[in-house]
Amino acid sequence: MWYDKILFLFKNKELRSKFLFVIFLFVVFRLAANIPIPGIGSENLRKFFDQNQVFGLLNLFTGGALSNFSIVLLGLGPYITATIILQLLTMIFPALERLYKEEGESGRQKFNQYSRLFTIPLAAFEGYGMLVVFMRQGIISALSFPVMISAIVTIVAGAMFLMWLGEIISEQGMGNGISLLIFAGIVARVPINIFQTFVAFDPSKIPSYLAFIVLSVVIIAGVVLITEARRNIPVSYAKRVRGMKMYGGMSTYLPLSVNPAGVMPIIFALSILLFPGMIASYFGTYSGVIGSVAASVGAFFGNVWINGAFYFLLVILFTYFYTAVTFDPKTISENLQKMGGFVPGVRPGKSTSDFMKHILNRVLFTGAVFLGLIAVLPSIIAGATGVTGFAFLVGGTSLLIIVSVVLDTVRQINAQLQMREYETF
Repeated sequence: MWYDKILFLFKNKELRSKFLFVIFLFVVFRLAANIPIPGIGSENLRKFFDQNQVFGLLNLFTGGALSNFSIVLLGLGPYITATIILQLLTMIFPALERLYKEEGESGRQKFNQYSRLFTIPLAAFEGYGMLVVFMRQGIISALSFPVMISAIVTIVAGAMFLMWLGEIISEQGMGNGISLLIFAGIVARVPINIFQTFVAFDPSKIPSYLAFIVLSVVIIAGVVLITEARRNIPVSYAKRVRGMKMYGGMSTYLPLSVNPAGVMPIIFALSILLFPGMIASYFGTYSGVIGSVAASVGAFFGNVWINGAFYFLLVILFTYFYTAVTFDPKTISENLQKMGGFVPGVRPGKSTSDFMKHILNRVLFTGAVFLGLIAVLPSIIAGATGVTGFAFLVGGTSLLIIVSVVLDTVRQINAQLQMREYETF
């Protein structure tokens, strides 16, 4: 039973230490999210984020760090963006692709190191752009050169600090650190959002509120279904005689997840989708052609239906992309062949690899479309009902990330428990 697992988690000294250490890192993250950057007033920030959907969404995924103008105001955005860019470059530069896919653990460590280094200039650029946008919007007063440099250095240090926290959490084996920190940021805002909902309760919108509750239940059920769904490929192993013993001669299956990318396509899609609005805000105060173009871009991507359509397409695109980067049918086919395994009715080698690609593309299409639909359902309901409140629009995305991260974390904790108490679990 589930409570037996919880009891064993706290009875085992090693697992208990890991769990409590991860909780401690969450506390550190929340403390950092409430430490403001020195020398900059932030009185008007919260009102601005309540009125601006793009920056409000950013604020949600940083757990309020952006509205607090804290030392970690950028959250994990620069690191995620750096990872996306480098993974895209693997499709252009063969040397980078070999480093990521073919050189094993050492190659992945080098690739991750490149992502860390690339995070530094990205964080500096995003931090500078954020400060300039706030100054032009009149949210913060004009900064002198020393204060500007100090603020940018602090922002970069905060982004690297969060990246470091995420990697430490991942090393504990309790889940993906990056996803867990985003999860912690969303959950930290839940009590505030509930309180604001009750304060601003409008009886005339009760049908919309009920629709949102029903939608939330549908999203939770859909995410659980699509995350846990598997397509089993039968695999048989030939009999081999070594000495006086016979090995193999058994049949099993290779499970292919309908959505092997998990929550990462959502995070990647949001990171890309927020860029047009941020750039439009940056250039929006310019006069002439630049200002007009920026205003048009902002209005275009600010439309609920257009934003939802791009969100849907990006989720599908990144589901395929992330799966292509992390799942290699050719390598799996070669490993099966080395161990004497084969798919019944399919020749080993390239034929097996092509067969797996065919099956993967079919199930992945279902998973990607379903994931995209769940992601944009709140936007569709908002456009149909006219409820365009920030919490309503991002509710589906928040639930999507929360449920996916919880399922992935529970799976990894179960793996830790099974390694230590196999007979019980």
